[in-house]
Amino acid sequence: MQNTNRAQESGYKASLTREQFLFHEMRIVAKQMVQGEDLASMIQIIAANNLFQYPTERMTAGMVRACYRRLNLLNSEQLLRNIAEHSVEEAKQICLYAIMKDNRLVWDFMVTVIGEKYRNQDFSYGKLDMTSFFIRLQEQNDAIADWSESTVKKLKSVLNRILRENDYLDSIKAGHLNPVWLYPELENVILTNGDQAVLPAFNRFE
Repeated sequence: MQNTNRAQESGYKASLTREQFLFHEMRIVAKQMVQGEDLASMIQIIAANNLFQYPTERMTAGMVRACYRRLNLLNSEQLLRNIAEHSVEEAKQICLYAIMKDNRLVWDFMVTVIGEKYRNQDFSYGKLDMTSFFIRLQEQNDAIADWSESTVKKLKSVLNRILRENDYLDSIKAGHLNPVWLYPELENVILTNGDQAVLPAFNRFE
């Protein structure tokens, strides 16, 4: 596994509308990786057994590749095992870190919006926070400024569902953030990978 931070090296992409949190899929792929399967074998196994319950093999192959890409960015065999074998809560938190590593939009949202909320002990959260985040990005980035209103709306929805799935929110319409607790093994890998900047997103401060 390469110790890279794809999110910070790449530009903003709207692929999150298609490649969402994918926890169920990430756990399946992690189990295959722990068993030593390569990408081609995983695609074949997952498609043949319809493990993702997708309508087409092409869609399955695409999402296997997305999960494989994210999981490699963890740079940790131990975290792979934790996704495959540990509690749902811990596995989801590791998957959140993985999608942050893979997608600059998720990284920036979690660090600059959620991380700052925790840093300031401000647990309020609502549409204004999300709207302000996208307005700021659109002002700074021409590519984002060109995204359609429907794309931005979908991205907002995906980001909120990620928060809900990781228990930052009690519901999509919740008006406050819950405090979260960072699992020690994940924290160790974050530090090893030089990603200290993401710690506030997990309510953790050096």
